Amino acid sequence: MAGTDLYPVAGAKIYIGPVTATKADDFVAGDFSSTEGDWTEVDGWENAGTKGDTAQTITTSLINRKRDTKQKGTRNAGSMENQFADLPADAGQQAMKAAEKTSDNFAFRIVYDDMPSGGTSGTTHYFVGLVMSWTDQGGGANGVRMRGSTIEINSNIVEVAAA
Repeated sequence: MAGTDLYPVAGAKIYIGPVTATKADDFVAGDFSSTEGDWTEVDGWENAGTKGDTAQTITTSLINRKRDTKQKGTRNAGSMENQFADLPADAGQQAMKAAEKTSDNFAFRIVYDDMPSGGTSGTTHYFVGLVMSWTDQGGGANGVRMRGSTIEINSNIVEVAAA
């Protein structure tokens, strides 16, 4: 059946970019073009967290209708919980650790491994967020030391289709 291809998460890469200010309206792909040479891959990415908008619920209890009326309120792109194999010498992990120590928003890019045959790039997601944590997660006897990182997303997720 055409159009039903499934793509693995394996092969996806996450990058941290420069400090980037938030803005009142949604970002577009062109907003990230000036950062082209400023991306650092974060190596050891083992588990990718969720991301994307969820609307808050506004509930109004109407006496005469005997029913709650619901509306959509503000949108929140979420908290992306990621896990990384601890690679202290990796420049990307060093950048994440340094970003956690600031109050700055950083640009992020995720590139998926779904580039079509003869294509130039896989599906790419761009967003802006705060690195809220860079924690030591420990682990079991038969595992490697892990790092946890929460990115509080402060923008919409910009998706650029694979080309």
